[in-house]
Amino acid sequence: MDIRLFKPSVGNDELESIQQVFGKAWLGLGPRVGEFEKKWSDYIGSAESVGVNSCTAALHLALSAFKFPKGKKVLVPVVTFAATAMAVLYNGLVPVFVDVDETTFGISLEDLDRKYDSDCVAVIPVHFMGHPVPMDQLMPWARARGLKVIEDTAHSAGGKYLGKALGTWGDIGCFSFEEKKCMTTGDGGMISSNDPELLRPLRHSRWVGINKDTWERYEENASYHADANSWYYEISDIGYKYNMNDLMASIGLVQLAKLDKMNRRREEIIGQYVDGLAGSQLVQPAIPYNLNDSSYWAFVVRVKEREAFILHMKKKGVSTGVHYMPLTMHPLFVPYKAETPIADTLWRELVTLPLFPDLTDEEVAYVLESVASYAP
Repeated sequence: MDIRLFKPSVGNDELESIQQVFGKAWLGLGPRVGEFEKKWSDYIGSAESVGVNSCTAALHLALSAFKFPKGKKVLVPVVTFAATAMAVLYNGLVPVFVDVDETTFGISLEDLDRKYDSDCVAVIPVHFMGHPVPMDQLMPWARARGLKVIEDTAHSAGGKYLGKALGTWGDIGCFSFEEKKCMTTGDGGMISSNDPELLRPLRHSRWVGINKDTWERYEENASYHADANSWYYEISDIGYKYNMNDLMASIGLVQLAKLDKMNRRREEIIGQYVDGLAGSQLVQPAIPYNLNDSSYWAFVVRVKEREAFILHMKKKGVSTGVHYMPLTMHPLFVPYKAETPIADTLWRELVTLPLFPDLTDEEVAYVLESVASYAP
């Protein structure tokens, strides 16, 4: 049996939605993006959302919204995807790498307190693999220090913490719809906030700084009372080619309708994994999976002899992965290296096992059988 690590759950519904876009022959930034933005905002309970082409773009623009002075510092967890810290560098800011919590692998609140100084202007908590950072503790800590909070919610679309949607606790939430995540638009992302004025300039920034996108100009030109200058637009600030398009949004609208069901299926699979590993002395769940309103996009275990385990699973036909190295191990981030002893030690034990909604119970059982037969 060969089992993939990740697989997007897509089918005829998504194809039919794409076909509708083809029928209208408007594939770029258009009405479907606006519809998706509105439905996404309604879904998470946010005042405003802006669709972009990736969560990397979302993080870049989210930080840019505050116009922080160059050289100021942003606190980020050392174990995360590179985009979290890349966004800091894109904005001419300095990443301050914070150690992780030994139990959850989220950003360590204790180390946050140690790493903070008066040059810090923001913190980017990452809900690692979908496990919530304790935002009820982080938010008052950040507010007391005047820090802006940008939630990196790339791993956790549709999840809640204490009944409140992840991505709506901070000033801005950034989401990923890349193909492996909880829901997908192929690639894609979303920026959400309860402060519409904060996001308003980002609509222009995502479209090369243009103050009137192509769809708006088309609608004005097509109207009966259009004036001859409906084509006119202005660029007042630097922008980027970061927009979502209607093809992405057409997939996203269908995926959003399925998101809760897909997250519940992941909960069922994780529950089987956790129960199946209960007696194992060699392989244990990496974090305390809380299967209530959750949005875990990956199932991660801790294994002492990681390389031997990965090779064993490969022989069994079960794909595995490692997510992620501490960022300060990459040459780009070495100049910002900080003391992060927990991450530096524990990341060497992390292995990702297959998790996606279409994974069958039979396949889950086979993964567990393969794990049980591991003997270093």
